[in-house]
Amino acid sequence: MSAKSRPCVLVFAGHDPSGGAGIQADIEAIAAQGAHALPVITALTVQDNDHVYAVHAVDAQIILQQAMTLVAKIPIAAIKIGIVAHGKNAAAIANFIQKLQMQQPGLPVVLDPVLGSGQGDALALDDAVASLQPLLKVATLITPNLPEAKRLAPAAQDAMAQAQALLMHRCKDVLIKGGHGSDEQVCNLWFGANGQRDWQWPRLPGEFHGSGCTLASAIAAQLAMGKDMRSSLQLAQDFSQRSLQQAYAIANGQLIPCRYV
Repeated sequence: MSAKSRPCVLVFAGHDPSGGAGIQADIEAIAAQGAHALPVITALTVQDNDHVYAVHAVDAQIILQQAMTLVAKIPIAAIKIGIVAHGKNAAAIANFIQKLQMQQPGLPVVLDPVLGSGQGDALALDDAVASLQPLLKVATLITPNLPEAKRLAPAAQDAMAQAQALLMHRCKDVLIKGGHGSDEQVCNLWFGANGQRDWQWPRLPGEFHGSGCTLASAIAAQLAMGKDMRSSLQLAQDFSQRSLQQAYAIANGQLIPCRYV
């Protein structure tokens, strides 16, 4: 009897020992969509559900050895990128993806441009914005939150201008997330080649650890499952909102999204 197969998402991200964000969040969110995560750890972090205390980068050659071993045997349906620790890792990963895209021109690459933790703690060992530049050139979808969009496009005055600046790279789509706003409704804005759209979600009480990882990974998984961008964004946001609605506590502070929903 032949086993049922699942499409695979190659994930480059850091390990969060609290289990709220990073690789664990990616694996759980991708599995919940019906896809399979291939996790390549880029950094080991020292953090709890509130704060990051240290970041230890994985050597770029180890990262590449893992990725090359995987793609040599396993078909890759999408890629998701989280933190990479520093510019050297970013350049190595971007070069690897660029070569893969030459073999798979339509390969979706979702970049969650994490410039710091939700509490503002650093997650990079050098200039986070500068280190992301090689990855901006290979991403097909970028998912910054409001502060990240402002830092990535400092000359832009509003979300539309920020998105247009990011669309000047390779990416065809930008989703600017409104979770860091203060309005009663969270507004997520999608800008793409075919125009723009917004989604409104009720702002939930409390703070959450790993919500951005959850959403970006769910989008990548939906794209890997063969959904188009609009459907992937809708389904992933629905899933993420349910995850936040059913979030649970492991200690005082930020809640953990329940990705088994």
